[in-house]
Amino acid sequence: MGERHKKIIWSIAMVLFLVIMALITAYVGIPMVRLAEEPEKFQAWVDSYGIWGRLIFLGVVVFQVLVAFVPGEPIELAAGYMFGVLEGSLLTMAGFLIGSWIIFALVRRFGSKFVEVFFSKERIAELSFLRNPRKTKVLAFILMTIPGTPKDFLSYFAGLMPITLKEWLAIVAVSRTLSLVTSTISGAAAGEERYILSGIMLAVTALISGIGIIYYRRICAQERREAESEE
Repeated sequence: MGERHKKIIWSIAMVLFLVIMALITAYVGIPMVRLAEEPEKFQAWVDSYGIWGRLIFLGVVVFQVLVAFVPGEPIELAAGYMFGVLEGSLLTMAGFLIGSWIIFALVRRFGSKFVEVFFSKERIAELSFLRNPRKTKVLAFILMTIPGTPKDFLSYFAGLMPITLKEWLAIVAVSRTLSLVTSTISGAAAGEERYILSGIMLAVTALISGIGIIYYRRICAQERREAESEE
């Protein structure tokens, strides 16, 4: 098959993929996330499906990971509200891992062109320092652990890094535990009508996330300067 034919097939495949994702987002994903913002209604909807309701919730989490612009916080809060801290955290973490595995496999299969479907080349270039084998694992873990960093973007970039799937899933599992547990605790507290505790947890999470965003930007800027000086 010639190079021109490969490009045509790639373009058609990407258009179809984007159309399908757009339809799923519009008619399934966004309504589910909005429903998650109203935990009582979301719980009633999930409970109406019995044991399958948990699988549906798991699918919602996977969808949120795959579609990077969909916020994850409402879903994490809803998990704690509906299932409690332990079960809610386990279900959400399972969704994180499945979604991260799917993205990693797709990026490894199709390369940077697949990432560019969702993010600009300039945005991707911001994390070019993560391709340095000497720093990849440590910096990826730090950036994934800090609250407020664009974890879904990092999930897409992971497939471009010199790292194995097992290593990446281990980083995801360990690094996302703290922020996930704090969110589910807040959701569970709201479900038990302990609104003061829920409010405190949300305020602390928001504060830490704000600091995390600033730290994330500093790390990116510092690593870019070091990379430029080495060149």
